Amino acid sequence: MSPLNLDDFTDLIERPDGGVRRDAEAYRERRTVPPGALGRLDDLGEWLAAAQSAVPVRPIEHPRAVLFAGDHGVAVVGVSARPAGEAGRLVRAVLEGGSPGSVLARGLGVPVRVIDMSLESDPGGLPDEVVRHRVRRGSGRIDVEDAMTLEEAEAAFRAGVAIADEEADSGTDLVVLGDISVGGTTAAAVLVAALCGTDASVVTGRGGQAIDDLTWMRKCAAVRDALRRARPVLGDQLQLLATVGGPDLAAMTGFLLQSAVRKMPVILDGVVSAACALVGQRVAFRAPDWWLAGQRSGEPAQAKALDRMALEPLLDHGVTVGEGAGALLALPLVQAAARLAAELPEAAAVPAAEETPEEPSEPDSGSGPDSDSGPDSEPGTASESTPSPGSDA
Repeated sequence: MSPLNLDDFTDLIERPDGGVRRDAEAYRERRTVPPGALGRLDDLGEWLAAAQSAVPVRPIEHPRAVLFAGDHGVAVVGVSARPAGEAGRLVRAVLEGGSPGSVLARGLGVPVRVIDMSLESDPGGLPDEVVRHRVRRGSGRIDVEDAMTLEEAEAAFRAGVAIADEEADSGTDLVVLGDISVGGTTAAAVLVAALCGTDASVVTGRGGQAIDDLTWMRKCAAVRDALRRARPVLGDQLQLLATVGGPDLAAMTGFLLQSAVRKMPVILDGVVSAACALVGQRVAFRAPDWWLAGQRSGEPAQAKALDRMALEPLLDHGVTVGEGAGALLALPLVQAAARLAAELPEAAAVPAAEETPEEPSEPDSGSGPDSDSGPDSEPGTASESTPSPGSDA
């Protein structure tokens, strides 16, 4: 296996085709609906056209929700409303169809793929396709120790790359990206604070299941302590993920970058996917051009990360449940933009005004068929009014 060099992604990732986007804009201006009347849907349609290199844009017909799962060791210090090691139960709820994310996906006809990267639960209780990429059981307590080894971080990152390739090869034309974790928002807050140069209190939120003030203070202290450990390794993104991330976050970062390489658009869900996207931006600055922010969750770290990447959320519903639920809510909006861009007819061309033919003038008396003009007609009649070729007139 060749050594992993994250700098390669800078060369491999291209921006969506700017020429196609201009063609899509010109195409939109010929539609029956005036430019601007559809608001942001116009911009979404043009973005999709550039991502697909197609005008008119193709409908989104094969979306998939991809959810990376893991338990975070920092949960043992009481940073979450859920008990440490609970993510396995959440995964089973998704697989059984009883979670918010799975309910939304079922209603939209979107298949859901769950990838266990570091659950604390016994892998024997989950399907093989869920657990086959697992790197380790749980992750380290990032406020006092590394989340994983550098080798484990590389294995998780490569797994994310491989999963993106699998999705692109299977015909997936858009991914809804989410997470299933306990303690994941704490790790995400540390990554965002480290990459944005902010303090722990600026990025620490209330998590997927709202926490009380005392729990928030414990979470803020954990973010602060982990942030001290993160700052010395800011120059190495893989080492940063190994130090204060987790296998699920490393895999998600690899997935995002390889999706950009494969020109497969992604809708980000909440703060965890936003934090991984921010790491991905540090690796390859063009990568965020392939991603959409599905919704504004209300987590301060998510807002900070999206602002740094200049991504404006499509929705603002404050959904913090995870499981890709917020991004799934945004999916119909993206699909609607694609259909409008592809199916609205062109405005009828306005024909140029035709010249009104002149009314024929009344014939002069004596010039009609019954007139006396002819070879013997008198001078001054109509027969003499038009000079013949070669005449002196």
